[in-house]
Amino acid sequence: MSATLEDRIRRIEDKLALHDLAHLYGFVMDERDLEGLGSLFTEDAHLGSADGVFDARGIDAIAETYQSRYDALGPTHHFVHSAISRFDDTDPDRAYGLVSGHAEVVRHGETMLVALRYDDVYRRTEQGWRIAERVMGYMYYLPVTSYVETMKGDDRSLVYGDPRPADWPSVLHGKDLGWLRAHYTPASGS
Repeated sequence: MSATLEDRIRRIEDKLALHDLAHLYGFVMDERDLEGLGSLFTEDAHLGSADGVFDARGIDAIAETYQSRYDALGPTHHFVHSAISRFDDTDPDRAYGLVSGHAEVVRHGETMLVALRYDDVYRRTEQGWRIAERVMGYMYYLPVTSYVETMKGDDRSLVYGDPRPADWPSVLHGKDLGWLRAHYTPASGS
C-alpha cells in the first residue's frame, strides 16, 4: 500500500523538524542554555559517549553533565556538517539519526578542535521531536597546536590530558559498520 499525500507531507515535515533539532543543539550548547535542554531532549533521555565517559540518564543528569563541561569551557562554536535521519517502520513516533560536525572550543584555557558524530534516537513528543538517546563519538579532540602531528596516529583524543584512541573512522578500529548500513540498506520486507 502506498503512502498517502498526507503521510508523505508529514514525513517531510518530520525530516525538517529533525534537521532543525540537530542544528538547534549547537546553539543551545554554545550559549550554555540549560533551560533549553528540554527543547532538545526527552525527560528520560540518555546521553552517552563512545569512550564511556558520559552516561547520563534523564534530563536532570544531562543538565549536570553539561554544566560540568561548561565549567571547563570558554567560548565554543559547534558546526553541523551533515544530519541524516531514518524512520522506524514500526513506530511513526521514533526515528534514528546520524549527525556529523565539528567544534572549536577553549577547554581549560587551551584552544582545541573537535571532530564529532552523534548517533541519535529521536522520539516524537507532545512538544515535537526530541532526542531520546545521543551517543557522542570523536575522530579527534585535540589542541590546535597538535593537529598536524596528532592526526597521523590513532590516539587522537587528547581531551582528558592523556592520548586516547579515536572513536572513528570505525573501519580503522575493526568495528562492524552495521550502524551505518542501517541508514542505507532497506529493512527486510520493505
